[in-house]
Amino acid sequence: MSVYDLDLEQLTGRLLGWGEPAYRARQVYAGLWRQARPYEDMTDLPKELRAQLAGELPEGLEVLTEREADRGATRKALLRLGEKGHVIETVLMGYRDRVTVCVSTQAGCAMGCGFCATGQMGLQNNLTGGEVAAQVVWAARAAVRLPASTPRRVTNVVFMGMGEPLANYRATRDAVSRLLDPDGMNLGARHVTVSTVGVVPGIRRLATDHPQVGLAVSFHAADDELRNELVPANRLWPLDQLEAAIADWRERTHRRPSIEWAMIDGVNDSDRQAELLSPIARRLHAHVNLIPLNPTPGWPSQPSPRARIGSFASLLRAAGVPVTVRDTRGREIDAACGQLRSKFVADPARHPCRRPIPVQVR
Repeated sequence: MSVYDLDLEQLTGRLLGWGEPAYRARQVYAGLWRQARPYEDMTDLPKELRAQLAGELPEGLEVLTEREADRGATRKALLRLGEKGHVIETVLMGYRDRVTVCVSTQAGCAMGCGFCATGQMGLQNNLTGGEVAAQVVWAARAAVRLPASTPRRVTNVVFMGMGEPLANYRATRDAVSRLLDPDGMNLGARHVTVSTVGVVPGIRRLATDHPQVGLAVSFHAADDELRNELVPANRLWPLDQLEAAIADWRERTHRRPSIEWAMIDGVNDSDRQAELLSPIARRLHAHVNLIPLNPTPGWPSQPSPRARIGSFASLLRAAGVPVTVRDTRGREIDAACGQLRSKFVADPARHPCRRPIPVQVR
């Protein structure tokens, strides 16, 4: 077990069992989360305790590679996590007013969205809640190397990396709890967003467990026929069920959901799709994010031309729907939306579209 899987009460119990006073656990917990320090840098602890922690409660956070783009404002790490050595990618993005980390919840993904590089991997493993949250610790350490024009500290976390967060629900829930813990990372709930392709049971659970956390839903199509093709999870939870779950989430949380839409040339960028999307977005009081498709090795389609994206956005705005065309970051290092893919894949050609979609909503 990684130390990041322990909350403060559990860590205190471990250290009390070693004969350490309770205040030592608070020191260690603050060092791990608030200060994002490795054990060797916790010089306020006795050397013997640091050695015992490293031996019995390892961090399990190893940086295999780290790359940068956008003049250093985007950083992507290949991380090995936990005792099982799960390998995933995590992305840190610095902006003038915020620093956002995009975390992964699974090694690979079973949702089968063919235009997504992670979906092309298939599902390898679920991460634990501590392994998900530990990625923010890496980001906090890496943020100090961002350009001086950014805050140089993590302000926002988005669950939009590798995997489907709500198909690994328990880990996602626990990771959010770690990040919001006032004794730990102490992030504000409204600075955390969970993304999903539309796992309806998970959306309903999220509204109960973390009502202040944001929700982003990857639609990519506004009719069931096309969405079944682009987002196979739609076969389990078609659009009418998905819309009902989002509406219920909004009613219970009083927050505005986001609709994510990858703009794929000649596939989902027609006027008709904009016309179908508009009433759904209005009913949900949703904000629509249009994302130019990012290239992946296993998908032949191209992103929609800039003019087509502009026309699509104009149709939505004319219908009273708020729209943003997403800024693409990190494309040259395969760090943009839909491009994350572990290099440690036994069979890169494997495609999961015909595999069952495992969901753990507990």
